[in-house]
Amino acid sequence: MRFEILGEISDIETFATGSGIREIARLRKIYGRGRWRKRKGNARVRLSDGSIRDAELHWYEAAGIGRKEFKIKHLL
Repeated sequence: MRFEILGEISDIETFATGSGIREIARLRKIYGRGRWRKRKGNARVRLSDGSIRDAELHWYEAAGIGRKEFKIKHLL
């Protein structure tokens, strides 16, 4: 599902780090070594059909690399 994040992400939490991330080998291969964290937060998003909804987002993040691979887990 394609979407655009509108505004800032709030209520950000880290729920997995380092070896606790199942995809750690793939992330390091694609984006490079870093202190990888899997994070979640809430934001307003515009969906591919043009509707605007609040959603819980999950993504991977590392210092010096940035936020990668956003996905919508739940529409709120």
